[in-house]
Amino acid sequence: MPIVPAAGGPAAGHPPATPGAGMPTAGPSPSWPAPGTYGPAGASSWPAPGTYGPAGASSWPASGTSGSVGASPSWPGPGTSGTVGASPSWPAAGTSGTVGASPWWSDALADPWRDPAAPTAVVVPGVVAVGTQPEAVTDPDAPGRPTLRHLLLIPVLTALLAGTLGGALGYAFAVRGGAGEAVLGGAPAEVPALAQRKPESLAGVAERVLPSVVTVRVSSLGGTSEGSGFIATADGHVITNDHVVAGGTGKASVVFNDGSTAPATIVGQDPESDIAVIKVSRPGLRAVEFGDSDALAVGDPVLAMGSPLSLANTVTAGIVSALDRTMQAGEPGGPVRYYAAIQTDAAVNHGNSGGPLVDGAGRVVGVNSTIKSLVAEGQEAGNIGLAFAIPINQAKRVTQDIIGTGKARRTVIGARVDGPTGALGGGLRLAQVEPSGPADGAGLKVGDVILKINGRPMTEPTDLTALVRKYAPGSVVTVEFRRGSDRQNTSVTLAADAK
Repeated sequence: MPIVPAAGGPAAGHPPATPGAGMPTAGPSPSWPAPGTYGPAGASSWPAPGTYGPAGASSWPASGTSGSVGASPSWPGPGTSGTVGASPSWPAAGTSGTVGASPWWSDALADPWRDPAAPTAVVVPGVVAVGTQPEAVTDPDAPGRPTLRHLLLIPVLTALLAGTLGGALGYAFAVRGGAGEAVLGGAPAEVPALAQRKPESLAGVAERVLPSVVTVRVSSLGGTSEGSGFIATADGHVITNDHVVAGGTGKASVVFNDGSTAPATIVGQDPESDIAVIKVSRPGLRAVEFGDSDALAVGDPVLAMGSPLSLANTVTAGIVSALDRTMQAGEPGGPVRYYAAIQTDAAVNHGNSGGPLVDGAGRVVGVNSTIKSLVAEGQEAGNIGLAFAIPINQAKRVTQDIIGTGKARRTVIGARVDGPTGALGGGLRLAQVEPSGPADGAGLKVGDVILKINGRPMTEPTDLTALVRKYAPGSVVTVEFRRGSDRQNTSVTLAADAK
């Protein structure tokens, strides 16, 4: 806003007022008021003396009013203090000196004719922009009220934390329960009959028999001999091979299926049948169930159990490959063992000796004893699918003899044979017949050719001895022989050899 003088002062460009004077002084100007008056009448249009604006020829306001309309179209209307007339520079109606276009008006002084005795002053109003407010200043350290954003942020963060925690716990439980892993295979179906492990299945048989299978350890001068065995009686008699305990110092131990051990003593042994019996003291033992080795047929399923290569509780499966496979075994300088063995293709290795051969019903039908191998003499032998077991009927008889008398009886026919005749039809020629022996009592003579015993052909000298020892003393066997060109049959009652 422009700087304007207070009412009663000279206009801009006039000489300054005399110090101490409240009004202008008379001068040469014809239009200036007379001395001592505010506006003497004259030719000039200045107000009459004693009044603020008497009417005259001039367009000055009429007397008695503060802005009566005169001739001048720009003067305020009567009864107003600045009603707008024709002059656009006069203050608007209803205001006390509002500035219009004229720079000589002040909004601080509404009356243009104030007391001339009042001191002059220049009023400079401050510039205020319309419609703006000064920026509020707040204390950054003062606690403020939470805003809507803050109120919304709290539940959002709470929901996020709860969701994260719930997801983590759900994932942990899902992974622990397997739900986080890939699903392999199709939908579960009914369990096949072969996987149900029925008592008659091989798995059911193994589960039932294994608690009766043991590992046998015998101390000797050369170290410790280890083999297998099985519980034959509830009071602790264990059947094993003679070659497992041979050469021992009499001290033995048994390791049971559950890993527990117990000391054992050697009750007796029969080197020629390769059967030995040891005794262990322990309550609650379960004896095996015995089968009938004479009832076996080639192709019957069997299981071999024991501790091959010191691997306890091992089970292998196979079939009966052959029956009455006559064996002559023994170590150099040791006894010669004869038996008509059960041949099987179940895997048998060192350490299986003395363990049970079990049929499909879980009954023991043989005692695993020897294996065939392609290695050279003195080398370690391994399984090639040819294993041999002592028939359980023979092993049972020998075991009963050992438990009852401490030694086993040996079954004999009372005759000795030479090698194969080489003649058409084969057979073994009798080289000796003991007087009053079983063969002599049946009418057999030296020179007769033994063709079959109980239907089993004789081709090797081992065959006669092994087959005879298969049977118990007192058993009656049928012998088919040839004398000259005649074929004849005779019944021989076998006997026990006193030894």
